[in-house]
Amino acid sequence: MSTANRLQINTAGVAKTRALGRRLARYLRVGDVVLLQGPLGAGKTALTQGVGAGLNVEGPVNSPTFVLLARHDPLEAPTARGLPLYHADLYRLTAPDEVADLNLAPQAADGVLLIEWPERGLAALPAEHLLVVIELVEGVPSERRFTFVAVGERYRRVLDGLEASGHVSRSGSARAR
Repeated sequence: MSTANRLQINTAGVAKTRALGRRLARYLRVGDVVLLQGPLGAGKTALTQGVGAGLNVEGPVNSPTFVLLARHDPLEAPTARGLPLYHADLYRLTAPDEVADLNLAPQAADGVLLIEWPERGLAALPAEHLLVVIELVEGVPSERRFTFVAVGERYRRVLDGLEASGHVSRSGSARAR
């Protein structure tokens, strides 16, 4: 097992971003927390849609901007592949105490929690998590750069899984299939 805590993957288009999300879902377990950071239109919701598909949840998975937290149940009884997906969007919050009041991690303890706009209240979120920083690639409007940062041993294992799933290297960026 590697001890590196970063992995970079580029995708070309929404379909490839969703495919990356499906691949990520293979390595997520009950209680996992994934923080999605990036500008408007970067692909946070598209990645979450892929994770939802990979977890076999009822769709559609859309950004929960106005409800803050949406729960998507698996189509079948929870299994390693079918877990509840909790999707939080903190964009409209302005203070860390508002994030703390949501009590997100305990609410999502029976599933996987993905949080868009975590920078609104990082201090109120779990110390161990998988941070995904999404950047637009200059000059290539459909391409996105995903930098996965593992904070904690559990999330290093997630990166190990992503790396082992093909065409990815921690030494540099790679394209998702």
